[in-house]
Amino acid sequence: MKTLWIFCLCCAVTPVLSFGQASRKASGNGNSTVAAGKQSFTSTCAGCHGLDGRGSERAPSIATAPRIRKFSDQQLSNVISNGVPGTGMPGFHSLTAAQVRSLVTYVRLLQGKTENHALPGNPESGKQIYFGKGECSNCHSIAGQGGFLGPDLTTFGSTSADTAILQAILNSNRIVPSGYKSAGATTRDGVRIEGIVRNEDNFSVQLQTQDGAFHFLQKSDLQNLEYRNQSLMPTNYGERLTRAELDDLVSYLMDASSSLDKSKKTPKEGDAE
Repeated sequence: MKTLWIFCLCCAVTPVLSFGQASRKASGNGNSTVAAGKQSFTSTCAGCHGLDGRGSERAPSIATAPRIRKFSDQQLSNVISNGVPGTGMPGFHSLTAAQVRSLVTYVRLLQGKTENHALPGNPESGKQIYFGKGECSNCHSIAGQGGFLGPDLTTFGSTSADTAILQAILNSNRIVPSGYKSAGATTRDGVRIEGIVRNEDNFSVQLQTQDGAFHFLQKSDLQNLEYRNQSLMPTNYGERLTRAELDDLVSYLMDASSSLDKSKKTPKEGDAE
């Protein structure tokens, strides 16, 4: 079906911690509008689309999908209010016009469509945290550097607001992204294999382990196959990293994406004018 869901009504998701820079993109008269939009998004949309709006197995990304990013504010408002017939997207008829406007404003924030792009911290220090203390690179890659057990973060910072990035780091109620479900399998010989489920059907499963190896297993040859519903990402970054370190890490994710975009647009020496 070509028509994408835009929002889905799901169980409320517990709000996560905020940080000192949370108002940098939501300053002035718009601060209360963003706060109201965030509350509505958290309670009605995040259960399916994720707190960062990047989607899950239940619903697609509304933060990064090009088609949705091109929607006008009026189009987004119509979808929120009326839903999409023939899909799992309901209409939120109980929301007032003001609530819908605030929700659209917050969606734009998640899409990174804000005028102020000031970094909350030091991106150079954040890079050291990413590849060091934070151990982010064990699972995530940026521009080809890092692991593969988690989603690639190369463009994450360029399509997300600083508040949304922080939420993604601190959130303890993460929905596992599609394609990154983990499992542990024990063969009849007692060999234990744990990794990310890359392919599966009724008769077999393919796991990719942390060393990059792929293991093709026949389910009939297994003693058991256990799926994990929780994300592999640590949930204690609020304790592992200081507030300043979190700001630096967020800044690195934003700056790395921005620098990559600029490098792609910069003409190389000898290129035609």
